[in-house]
Amino acid sequence: MTIRQQLSRAGLFADPSVQPVEGHQAGTVWRISPVPFVISTEQLRFFQTLGPHLLAFYRALNRLYAESVKGTQPAWVASYLDQGKPESLITFSRTKRFRDDLPAVIRPDVIPTQDGMVITELDSVPGGIGLTAAMSHAYADLPFQRSAHSTPRFDLIGGRDGMVRGFAAMLKAAQGSHAGCVAIVVSDEAKDYRPEMIWVAAQLRELGLPAVCVEPRDVRFTEDGLRCRTEAGETRVGIVYRFFELFDLPNIPKAELMQYAVKGGLTAITPPYKPALEEKSAFALLHHPILRPFWERELGSDGILHLATIMPKTWLLDPAPVPPAATIPDLHLGGRAVAHWRELERATQKERHFVIKPSGFSELAWGSRGVSVGHDLPQTEWAAALQQALTAFPNTPHVLQEFHKGRLFEMDYHDPGTGTMARMSGRARLSPYYFVTDGTAELAGILATVCPADKKVIHGMKDAVMAPCAVSSD
Repeated sequence: MTIRQQLSRAGLFADPSVQPVEGHQAGTVWRISPVPFVISTEQLRFFQTLGPHLLAFYRALNRLYAESVKGTQPAWVASYLDQGKPESLITFSRTKRFRDDLPAVIRPDVIPTQDGMVITELDSVPGGIGLTAAMSHAYADLPFQRSAHSTPRFDLIGGRDGMVRGFAAMLKAAQGSHAGCVAIVVSDEAKDYRPEMIWVAAQLRELGLPAVCVEPRDVRFTEDGLRCRTEAGETRVGIVYRFFELFDLPNIPKAELMQYAVKGGLTAITPPYKPALEEKSAFALLHHPILRPFWERELGSDGILHLATIMPKTWLLDPAPVPPAATIPDLHLGGRAVAHWRELERATQKERHFVIKPSGFSELAWGSRGVSVGHDLPQTEWAAALQQALTAFPNTPHVLQEFHKGRLFEMDYHDPGTGTMARMSGRARLSPYYFVTDGTAELAGILATVCPADKKVIHGMKDAVMAPCAVSSD
C-alpha cells in the first residue's frame, strides 16, 4: 500500500477514490515525499535535549506568573499575560487546584537556519499529533524499510508507534485516579483536525485505552461528572483532552459545564485552562533584562543561555508612551536604539526583518494567520500592520519578533499529475512533539513541513512537502 493510500485510509489525506476506515476524511492534501525528512545525529541530540529545556521554561513561566500575581515579581508581568482575557477565565486559571498544572504536550515550531535552530513559537494545543503518528506508520511500512538488503534505510524519530504510545502514556499520567474514558473534545473552530483525532482515538483503543473523539455538544454533565457515548455505550469521562482554544470558549457548547466538572475534581483535563502559558509574549519575558535574575534562578545560567539563543528576540507591542530618556530594550534599527514604536514605520526593507503576530487568545493567533512579515510588505502596508497591532493591544496584544530565514533543502515528491517524481527547493519547519509523563518530557516524533522557497511563512499547504523525520541507519 502506498503512503498516499495508507494516509487516505486513515482519513487524513483527501482522496475520493479511497474510503477511510473510520468513515471521516480530511479535506487536506500536500506533496508526498518518497522518504522521510532526514536529520543528522547531532540534530537529533538537539531535539532530545530541547524537550527538558522547554518543560523547565513552562515551569518557570508558570512560577513567574504566580509570583507576579502575589507581588514578588513585577506586577506588569501578569498584567501583560492577562491582557485581553475575560476576568472569569483569569480567575478560573488561578484556581489553587491547578496551581502546578502545565501543558502535557509541548510542540515548538523550529526553523533550521544557516546559523542553527530557531524556535518561532510554542504550541500546547497543537494539531498534527494524528498526522505525524499516521505518517510514522506509513513510512515505517515502506518496502525498503522492511528489506534488510535495500537502501537507503532510516530510523524514524520515535519509531513506528512512538507518537501514539507517547500520547497514551501522557493521558494515563494526566488522568491519575479519575475513573473513566479519554474524551478528545474537538471544537468546531478546530474541526479540520477532527479526522486525525478520530484516528488517534481508534489507535488508543487498540492499545487498550478507552478513548473517543467527540464534539463538545456530545458531552453530558451529571452529578458524578462528565459522560459521553462510546462504542461500549455511555461512559463516564476520566479525562478531557482539550482540543479547543480558550479564546473560543463562548462558542463552545457545554464549556461551562466542563469547567465546573474540572474545578470540582470530577474529571481531569489537559492542557490546563491557563491562557497565560499560551502567549507568544512569553518569549519577550525571557529576553527582558529586568527579569534576567528570575530566569537565571529558575533555569540556571546554562539553561537561559540555551533558550535565549534559540528563542528569537521578541517585544510586546504595548502602545503606552516610553519615557523620553528610555529606549526599548535591545531593539535597534541600523545600529541605533529605538525609543518609540513609530520609528519602525520608517524602517527600510533591509531594516524591517521582523514579524508581527498576535500574541495569543485570538482566532488569528494560530495556523499562521494574522502574521505580517516586515521585509515582505510595502512600506505603507508595514506601517499599517504596525499601527493595527498597537491599536489592538487592549483586546489582542501583538508581538514583534526577529525574522530568521530558514536554510534551503531539496525535497523530492510524487507529482500525481504526471505520475513521476519531482524536486522542490524549500524551507523547513520542524515540529517535534514532546509528551510529558511523570515530570519528564519525551520526544515522540518530529513532523517536517517544507514549503516552496518563495513562501515567507512556513505552514501546512497543498504546495508543501510534509513527512516525518528520521536519521539514516546506513
